[in-house]
Amino acid sequence: MASIEDPDLYRVPAVRPPTLENLRELSQSMGLQCSDVELGVYEEYIAGTLRGYDRISQLIGPSLPVKYPRTPGYRPSPDENTLNGWYWKCDIKGADSGKLSGKTIGIKDNVAVAGVPMMNGSKLQFDATVVSRILDAGGRLLGKTNCEDLCCCFSSFTNVTGPTLNPHDRTRSSGGSSSGSAALVSAGEIDMAIGGDQGGSIRIPASWCGIVGLKPTFGLVPYTGACPIEITLDHLGPMARNVHDCALLLEVISGPDGNNDSRNSNNYHVPEYTKQLRTEMTGKKIALITEGFACCEQNVQDVVKETALKLTTKGALVEEVSIPLHNDGNTICSAIGLEGAYNCLYKGNGNGYHWKGYYSSSMQDALTRGFNLRPQDMSETFKGVVLFGAFIEKNYQNKFYSKAQNLNIMLTAAYNKVLEEYDVLLMPTSTCTASKLPKKDSTLKERLKADSGMELNCIPFNCTGHPAITINAGTALDGLPVGMMIVGRHFDEVSVLQIAYAYEQLQKI
Repeated sequence: MASIEDPDLYRVPAVRPPTLENLRELSQSMGLQCSDVELGVYEEYIAGTLRGYDRISQLIGPSLPVKYPRTPGYRPSPDENTLNGWYWKCDIKGADSGKLSGKTIGIKDNVAVAGVPMMNGSKLQFDATVVSRILDAGGRLLGKTNCEDLCCCFSSFTNVTGPTLNPHDRTRSSGGSSSGSAALVSAGEIDMAIGGDQGGSIRIPASWCGIVGLKPTFGLVPYTGACPIEITLDHLGPMARNVHDCALLLEVISGPDGNNDSRNSNNYHVPEYTKQLRTEMTGKKIALITEGFACCEQNVQDVVKETALKLTTKGALVEEVSIPLHNDGNTICSAIGLEGAYNCLYKGNGNGYHWKGYYSSSMQDALTRGFNLRPQDMSETFKGVVLFGAFIEKNYQNKFYSKAQNLNIMLTAAYNKVLEEYDVLLMPTSTCTASKLPKKDSTLKERLKADSGMELNCIPFNCTGHPAITINAGTALDGLPVGMMIVGRHFDEVSVLQIAYAYEQLQKI
């Protein structure tokens, strides 16, 4: 009986081999100076190698599990989406019991939820690892939250559905790129949310919306099933209205993911963070980073410093410490982020190369189609990333990316040296409070300016991988929330959560 595996049956080749003319053009463009005789040999060699690609195409690869029934959901009307925080609403109920039983959660749109559309043009058929863990813990997913176009904006105006509004002042930005997650948690529409952070994209919107947001240690939370930007910067983390719920969600989503994600640490036991929250700070040493204050607006500095000093009433020692290299942290890490995003997200179509783990081919296919068919529809901010990356690649290759990664070793060591003596570092999260959303008659220059400057304290810790939490420290003179960022040693989320919790409880007295 004939079988689909019959080698004598014709199959459309997965990759069509190059012609001699194809190879001649490549040789000339690359300066290889191959003769036609040599190219004929290479033509035969390449054709033979590509037969292996036919076999790769035929083999069925693994997929991530989908455990719980769901309906596709719907795009909400403006009446039920007044902040434009939702991209897509659904209602997916997880296990009957668990740590998240009774909790409602939103998922940032760049994270896969099976059968629910993603704004990059795909409807993926798998749940990201963090989604599966939330559902296994009894959580209830209410939808996908709006995020900035390709997650490349620190404000909240690049989404094609329109800007996400700040619940504290609807003329202002909610921050980005996890804009919808922060706005909806702050407004009380959901209890918790998943955000993504490659340069402050959890912490800036959490700061501007007055909630708690945690960028975990690099590798603590699996990134499996989320759209990458730069493999060495990618983080997923929890957002909530209080420290306990932030710790609870972190507890659920953290931990090893087998071989699915090379970012993920497989040699770490996740503690029960909620059981280690303390109000007593006796013996805790907190370093106020001088450079982390100096780059901020004066009113922001004043609010955070006053808040930090309140921790001394609970027994903490609070001192100012200088880390001069912090001033260069944004410069160092921007090179990694911009060139990384160009090569991984744009040229690598959301997957890139050179890492072990689960690659989403369907997400990659959707991005490939979009980039190739409608590049003009990319956001202004991402067009800037692409132009910058292409210029550097053509003229300097990866010279500065490599240098920046080497400098990041020094930056990491500079923070670690202070963390040998102090339990945590402390500084303002954002350099300013929530900015005004651009008007429709604004210029490109004005819109690009509205997407920069607030991230100076955040982005260094994406590169170094230290855990960093933001908690509302109070309000500025303009009445808007001010975030305080607490940074800890690698995999010491317990300390940053404890100090954030102690301050939060102090506010209730």
